Amino acid sequence: MAGKTAEERIAAIDEKIAKKQAEIEALETQKQKLLHPVNMKTVMAAAKEAGLTPEEIAEKLGLNI
Repeated sequence: MAGKTAEERIAAIDEKIAKKQAEIEALETQKQKLLHPVNMKTVMAAAKEAGLTPEEIAEKLGLNI
């Protein structure tokens, strides 16, 4: 039986490249989460920057304060 054709080998390489690119994207996402963590302090700061008052934030969260 003959070996794979050039097109088949290229298709296999393209599949490997796509898989590695997906892995790189996942790692980039993890990196961004480490560089820009989301915590209450950053969320509250962003809400304040957006001009939300504490009452508006509580209302959006469905809290009765």
